[in-house]
Amino acid sequence: MMKGPKDIAIAVRKPDQEIIVKKEAIQGIAASSISKLPIFRGVIALIDSMIIGVKALTYSAEFFEEYEDTGEKGRIEQWIENRFGDKANDVMIYFSVFIAMALAVLIFIISPTVITTFLKRYITNPLGLNIAEGVFRITLFIGYVLLISQMKDIQRVFQYHGAEHKTIHCYESGQELTVDNVRTFTTLHPRCGTSFLLIVMVISMILFTMIGWPNPWVRILSRFVLLPIVAGISYEIIRWAGRSQSQLVCMISYPGLMLQKLTTREPDDSQLEVAIAALKNVLVEDKEADLW
Repeated sequence: MMKGPKDIAIAVRKPDQEIIVKKEAIQGIAASSISKLPIFRGVIALIDSMIIGVKALTYSAEFFEEYEDTGEKGRIEQWIENRFGDKANDVMIYFSVFIAMALAVLIFIISPTVITTFLKRYITNPLGLNIAEGVFRITLFIGYVLLISQMKDIQRVFQYHGAEHKTIHCYESGQELTVDNVRTFTTLHPRCGTSFLLIVMVISMILFTMIGWPNPWVRILSRFVLLPIVAGISYEIIRWAGRSQSQLVCMISYPGLMLQKLTTREPDDSQLEVAIAALKNVLVEDKEADLW
């Protein structure tokens, strides 16, 4: 999947090896003037990327349903189809995003602050408690990535992730988008969602220290209130890192690039072909435009 300044393209290799590309214009709030404002665009990009990701997975799965016996649909899926008709697919996509965000909040926001509360008998300084919470949150995230990276299906997803990065690197270098050219580039890219999430956790640790260590309910509420600000700041840092080669940027980007070694794998040529097909469908004349 490739997202350009105006369009989104999803390329899928069908079981018969044909590559199909679905292209659609960016719509809704992601296409509004608000999405171009600093800080606001980070929040919008975070939510929009989750929705696009689920849509891409749903679209690609449709091609394999014809070749596999998927069995009867679940009760929830049947109820949604009966209730919403033609809009059932969109409802299920947004429902999936809601569930994913709720689980992410529970695991990576609420649980670290609750668990860190038990350290109060050992750490009395609010600054120390906030740092401990941040370290636990980052450790939990890295552990989660390590765990899912052992799954074969996820490893293939990570290969396509690497193919996307290689293809974007090739385009940004000015070389022709061919498999031979794309293959030579690295799978690590400073403007990656993995780096974005890591920076979110670091920025959150810095901001949360400013509000001390209030009671649990106020603490959890403050995490929710500050999350959009954290996402907005983190997004601006990622944009800056993608456009600069300074030593400071290299230092900031390094941890995220190292983490990408877990979330990307070396793709094969067939996967590179899919990534190239997707990118070619979102290219614009302005090479300074953002590609994600």
